[in-house]
Amino acid sequence: MSRIQLALRVPDLQAAITFYSKLFGTAPAKLRAGYANFAITEPALKLVLIEGTAGEDTRLDHLGVEVASTEDVQAATNRLAQAGLATTEEKNTACCYAVQDKVWVRGPGQEPWEVYVVKADADTLVKQPGSTCCTPAGATRSGQQPDSASCC
Repeated sequence: MSRIQLALRVPDLQAAITFYSKLFGTAPAKLRAGYANFAITEPALKLVLIEGTAGEDTRLDHLGVEVASTEDVQAATNRLAQAGLATTEEKNTACCYAVQDKVWVRGPGQEPWEVYVVKADADTLVKQPGSTCCTPAGATRSGQQPDSASCC
């Protein structure tokens, strides 16, 4: 199982939940303070809504590919490194109300992409110290620390 993830930072979380529930014909799979996600079957999409600042436009927070296992994340990490892309790995990191293993890369327009597996539920939206959750400011070669980070 894999699906694309689209994470949006929204100015009015409740309005966004109402809109996307109607658009996709389903309720959120997870609701937490400042956060909601939808596990949409058709199209295969994980839509993540992160509460932003009131009055600002909705903006892209990050993109992702959710995969089924830690082995799938490692295979993606190896493939991306072999392709010469700069990566940042995280293992057992808690962010966005989940414990995850993931690898980050940046697209040509600096858009952050993660390939990740959700291993367990977590009680926190914010990152753990040393984590690049959710959007790394700069992805580096595998094994190196990113320049700086912001959280989902």
